Amino acid sequence: MPIDENLASYSDLAFKSAIVVYALVWVMLVWQFAITRKVPTAARELVTVGGGSATPPPSEPQLIGKVTDTGRPARPFSERLGNMAFAVLFVAFASHGLSIVLRGFATHRFPLGNMFEFISMATAAAVLLGLVLLRDVRYRGMWAFLLAPVLILLFLAGTKLHVDAAPVVPALKSYWLPIHVTVVSIGSGVFLVSGVASVMFLYRLWQPAGHESDNVFGRVAAMLPDAQTLDRLAYRTTVIGFPIFGTGVILGAIWAESAWGRFWGWDPKETCSFIAWVLYAAYLHARATSGWRDTKAAWINIAGFVAMLFNLFIINIVVSGLHSYAGLN
Repeated sequence: MPIDENLASYSDLAFKSAIVVYALVWVMLVWQFAITRKVPTAARELVTVGGGSATPPPSEPQLIGKVTDTGRPARPFSERLGNMAFAVLFVAFASHGLSIVLRGFATHRFPLGNMFEFISMATAAAVLLGLVLLRDVRYRGMWAFLLAPVLILLFLAGTKLHVDAAPVVPALKSYWLPIHVTVVSIGSGVFLVSGVASVMFLYRLWQPAGHESDNVFGRVAAMLPDAQTLDRLAYRTTVIGFPIFGTGVILGAIWAESAWGRFWGWDPKETCSFIAWVLYAAYLHARATSGWRDTKAAWINIAGFVAMLFNLFIINIVVSGLHSYAGLN
């Protein structure tokens, strides 16, 4: 069937709109970091209506704000700005998802036939997981760091890796394409959240709670959850992504047997995927092993994510193999 050029143009417009709105959300979150101030220790007690005092829970940000006539502290502008950013984030994700759907209808196939479409799907999966796991106000500070790699990947996909809507090469015209590649892209998106959480965990150890200075690093750390919470988030997301990605590798082997007559041939992409899977298995093992928890396990998790990025960019663009379907000229 011929490509629907109108739907393809609308898909590209929705994709570009998503990048712009994601960038707006990121700017709002950075702005929130810039204007948020910690309440001095001596001023943390809040005056109540009855004349007593109450101290906010340690898990809540200690922010300076006005006091209303009811005796309760008014929400500071920084908090309201963060809430607005989170609301606008749904608009960005809706535009992102619309671009993927329109791309599929425009090409009359599942929109996972090249690197541009794969990155779009993987980043959408990362944002969706973030909307599910990071919806609590305690995790709002994570969004600025999660959206940074999402924006970088989407920018690269929309500029250097973008290809016009077109049918896939004959080798990809199989029912295994939506099954195998969808599972792998979702697993990659989950690992993106996990990798960011481990990076923030190491950053939080560098700037421990209660010792934030007045410099920018300390102020950013003050907006993040504590190190233990970030470590648990990295572990939870890896537990989710590990079986998903592993299933994708197995489904790829089944497709390889159907297409090439063998389950495994140590093709560069197969090998790098296996290395990444082993690294994530090592992280889960280290996370449960005394003496390897915390920093050592976090570095293994980050190494796994670096292997995923290497597999996505270097293997697809530089190394030639049976999986060279990046869609680039």
